[in-house]
Amino acid sequence: MKIDILTLFPQMFESPFSASIIKRAVDRELLKINTVNIRDFSRNKHHTVDDTPFGGGAGMVMGPEPLFECFDALKEKQGGQVGRVVMMCPQGEPFTQAFARELAREEHLVLVCGHYEGIDERVRQSLVTDEISIGDYVLTGGELPAMVVVDAVARMLPGVLGEAASAEEDSFYHGLLEHPHYTKPREYRGMAVPEILLSGHHENIRQWRRRQSLLRTLERRPELLREVALQKEDRQVLLELLELLQSLDLK
Repeated sequence: MKIDILTLFPQMFESPFSASIIKRAVDRELLKINTVNIRDFSRNKHHTVDDTPFGGGAGMVMGPEPLFECFDALKEKQGGQVGRVVMMCPQGEPFTQAFARELAREEHLVLVCGHYEGIDERVRQSLVTDEISIGDYVLTGGELPAMVVVDAVARMLPGVLGEAASAEEDSFYHGLLEHPHYTKPREYRGMAVPEILLSGHHENIRQWRRRQSLLRTLERRPELLREVALQKEDRQVLLELLELLQSLDLK
């Protein structure tokens, strides 16, 4: 996969992408990340990319010219066509694990990082295919959300993680929160690892993990259960858990 990131601050991406899983993916040529400085496409001598909004109001708006010309250059470099264009935007679609899996199927992504009060609407109308929000809050710019998107998408690419199962066991991959994890030592400061995880009985362990996953989702994010394709076994477990929680509340 190739990802082009259009930004006013390309230096912000140097440290996050030079370590850990992203760096290994780039080194192994599973992922190519290219940052493009939008200011390079400004036509004025000061390389400004913003101006006051028509109609008045506070703040500045990123103008269309540098971004359109940036896209023209990308198209020429890509042989006349760019991939999916995703703008980081508080008004965008909430970013989810399912969205990350969808984007991971693309060969080329273009991430657009806005700043100031926003980007001229003509950019959104003519160039952007998707808008993403990573939460109901406003950040200084789109760079941090772009880093989040790259990290989440990169994990989904074949070969990036040591084992494919690592991504499949993440929270939200199948719609549920992840089960608890334990490692050595077996007991620490009076806290012991659940015996079932030491039993070696794979089916019992699978059932325990699934139950824990359902319990955590029920307790912390019950709205997620509406979107999950629950098995008959899951429904029975949820009924038992609900009865248990109700009995505890009564006490």
